[in-house]
This record gives sequence, structure tokens and C-alpha cells, in this order.
Amino acid sequence: MLDDATSPRDRPGSGPLQGLRVIDFTQYVAGPYCSMLLADLGADVIKVERPEVGDVYRRQGPQFLNGESVTFLALNRNKRSVALDLQTIEGRERALELARQADVLVENSSPGTMKRLGLGYEEVQRVNPAIIYCSLSGYGQTGPRSSEGGYDLMLQSEAGLMSVTGEPGRSPVKVGLPVLDFGTAIYGANGILAAYIHRLRTGEGQWVDVSLLDTAVAWLSMLAGVYWATGEVPGRLGSRSSLFAPYQAFEASDGWLTIVGTGGKDGWGAFCSVLELPHLVSDPRFVTNSDRIAHVDELSDLLAARFKDQPVAYWVERLKAAHLPAAPLNSVDVVLDEPQTRARNLVIDVEHPNGGLYQAIGIPIKLSKTPASVRMGPPRLGQHQEQEFGPEDGQRRR
Repeated sequence: MLDDATSPRDRPGSGPLQGLRVIDFTQYVAGPYCSMLLADLGADVIKVERPEVGDVYRRQGPQFLNGESVTFLALNRNKRSVALDLQTIEGRERALELARQADVLVENSSPGTMKRLGLGYEEVQRVNPAIIYCSLSGYGQTGPRSSEGGYDLMLQSEAGLMSVTGEPGRSPVKVGLPVLDFGTAIYGANGILAAYIHRLRTGEGQWVDVSLLDTAVAWLSMLAGVYWATGEVPGRLGSRSSLFAPYQAFEASDGWLTIVGTGGKDGWGAFCSVLELPHLVSDPRFVTNSDRIAHVDELSDLLAARFKDQPVAYWVERLKAAHLPAAPLNSVDVVLDEPQTRARNLVIDVEHPNGGLYQAIGIPIKLSKTPASVRMGPPRLGQHQEQEFGPEDGQRRR
């Protein structure tokens, strides 16, 4: 871990974005994850937080590790922290000065909030015409609902994801992760990097506008195509697919596994052979993939009864031996201990801001020439005040 006197941007070999200076005005999930992606790739990310309280997730329970919220730890490594009161003239002036010296600014306030503070895109662009300014929000920066706040669960519901998630005829469920927060964060980082490439070519900065709504609707692309082509509104299918059968989760004698069926006749024959159900190969209800889709309920009932005869490992081993895709349905603890997960460095040790180490998820992007890295753990609130604003300010805030 770097000491307070050493800036991460000065450390050699810290990733392809080394030297990129990012001012981070975000909290909760989408914004911090977006800026953490940039930090992992080597950017110097300065997190601007409220004095005394900091990011909302610093104190958001219910789980804490060594005095720090686990959600904050998960979203804020590789960053430095300064504390500024943006409700004061001094705080806003200092924030604007940080933005003047930055390459990128990331914020996820409700649209209009940063402008009211004198830190909107136009205001920052006046002092730094080359700034890449990224805004993450619920509904975007334009349109009749742009001023509304939006949370992941709201947008999973409102933008259609929950309408196609869960078992048919049962209560709707959300995806088990804040997928729209994470997806919007990734789109934000993508947009920032695209804008950065444009700036390298032209010298021009620009405003990157991403939202949970845009992410959700973008992910409806295949379902929207089905609707426009057929007029049928997609609904909940559980683990099934509307395009292939069998393609779903089945319960074995000791757990669950997932089956990815094939539309090819040879694959169907091999599948029936593994399950020792040869009579299904020529059953007119199931000969082609289209036939199986049309009779998916009957097919699922037949297969479900067979899969319960043996344990998960039995079926997965035999299906894979026949070159048929199958996988166990693993719980989180199993995934984290899986040899392939470990081989890919997806579980790592990180220095805790209050001392010691904690386990964290590693970096999913592997670069052969300029690898990303975890250079330091999440910062303590205001830890880098003196580094950014001088010894006097650091002493005053201790």
C-alpha cells in the first residue's frame, strides 16, 4: 500500500490509465463502481466526500468489517479521499480547482444538483474545456423525467427486467444483484474511455450521459425484437429460454444443474442417450428444436423426473463427456473457492483502511502489456487532504 505522501499516479507500471486524473463526486453503487474500474486500470481517482460523514455507504450496514461497511470496501479501492463541504463557497471553489486540473469528472447526483452547486458540465467546461464529464443517473440528463431519482430496484421494475425474471404465474423477482447499477457503471467507464480516445485525437472534451433506464432498455434488445416481429409481449420463463429447449435448470438428487440444449438433431440424440431416454429422439413432439419449444412443458416434466434419479456430478460429468453444455448451480461460497476463480486471480487480499487485510473480488480485465492492479485499499475519509491541499489544511482537519 502506498503511503500518504506518494501519489498512485506517480507509481510506475500501474496500468494503462496511469497519469489520468479523475475527480469522483459519487456515492452509492453505480458511480463508485465506475470510478473504481478506472482506478483499477491505473487512473488517479480522487474521491470527494462530505466532511465527517463521507460516502453514504461508509456507514451503510448491516455488515461491517473492522469498522468499515463491506459495501464501501467493495466499491472504493485504489482511490484517494478528500473531504469538502460543497454547501460552502470555499468547498465549491476547491472542488472547481480539482476539476480544473482533472482529465475526468464523474458524478451521480440527481440531474441539476451539480449545476446548482456551480459544478455542472457547463461550469466545469469553462475552466477546463478538455474535461470529460460523466453523469450517471436514473433516467438520464434529458427527457420529461430526467429530474427524478432512480434506484436499481425501481428501474428493474419500471424498465421491464422484472417482467421477464422469475417463474411464470408466481410473484415477480428482481435479479439477485444490482445489475443496472453495475451495468450503468460499465457503460459509464466505456463512454469515458471512448471520449478520452476522441480527446487524444482532437483535444476536445465532452459530456458522457448514462442512466439505469438506458442500460435496462438496451438489454431488452433481443426481447424487443421478438415483440416487434410477433406482437407477443415476453413474460417470465424462469430459467427457460424462448429460443432453445431443453435450456433451463433441473433439480438432481442432491442439488441443481443447468442444461443448455442444442437445436441440432445430433445434439438432441446425444442428450437423450446420456439420459437413457432413447425413445424421445423420434418422439414427434421433440424431433426438432421448434417442436421442443412448442411442447416445452411436457418435455420439462419428462426430463425433470429423470434428472432427480442421480446427483449433480453424475449428470454434469456425463453430459460434458458427450460434448453437451451443462453446469452445476453453484452458491456464492462455492464460486469463490472454485479453482478456476482462483486461477484467474478473482479473489485477492486488499489492505483494509483500518489495518490488516480483507478479501475482495479481483479485476476482471486482463491486459497482457499494461495489467491493471490493486495498488491500495479504500481510503479513510479525508486521508489525502494534505496531499491535495497542503499541510495546513491537513492539520486543520485532524
